[in-house]
Amino acid sequence: MTKLIELTSAYDGFTFTALHADAVGRRRGGIIVIQEIFGLDKYVHEDVARWAALGFEVIAPSMFDRQERGYVAGHDPDGFKTGVAYATANGPDNAMGDIEACVAMLSAKGPVFLVGYCYGGTMTWLAANRVTGLAAASSYYGGGVAGMAELPLHCPVIVHLGRKDTYMPADDVKTKVTAAHPDVPVYIYEGSGHGFNNDGVEAQDPADAASARTRTLQLFEANGAA
Repeated sequence: MTKLIELTSAYDGFTFTALHADAVGRRRGGIIVIQEIFGLDKYVHEDVARWAALGFEVIAPSMFDRQERGYVAGHDPDGFKTGVAYATANGPDNAMGDIEACVAMLSAKGPVFLVGYCYGGTMTWLAANRVTGLAAASSYYGGGVAGMAELPLHCPVIVHLGRKDTYMPADDVKTKVTAAHPDVPVYIYEGSGHGFNNDGVEAQDPADAASARTRTLQLFEANGAA
């Protein structure tokens, strides 16, 4: 069952909300899910439920609570505009502080993994550089990854990109990541565009989404998921 909880960031003392789900069956580890710019919408709820069903305790922090508590927006021009403004206003330090609070809650029970989408994909890459205690991280179509490609990484990371993504040229991102980190796998999904993890959207090829999840699960299993 997914429920809302509250966590406090040690970075600034701010208390934020998060979705939380216990593992179904035997607990294999903890996963932090980082949202797109649209908040904890139905796609985040679905993703939390998927990972919980695979045996992970899951936390999805509401990343823009400092701007608007409980913010959720539609995937439309107004939602995009507001989400970009909130992401900019929130900045990277607040985001890293919130992820650190999630790690602190999960780490005593076993390995902690991170997965993020769009905005969350960028924050996942940055967290692999700045947040301690992560066993592995999976970054999906993060618009800022190319610009941060040269950051040192302190846990294993994989990157997922859509060939049809109109926001970011997949080959350019892969070239920059591979040049800086030849050991980081970068997967390009030929049938999909931006946001392809979200079930039922026009940009998704369901086979691509399933393949990316399998690769993410295999990464986590190779790095401590029991």
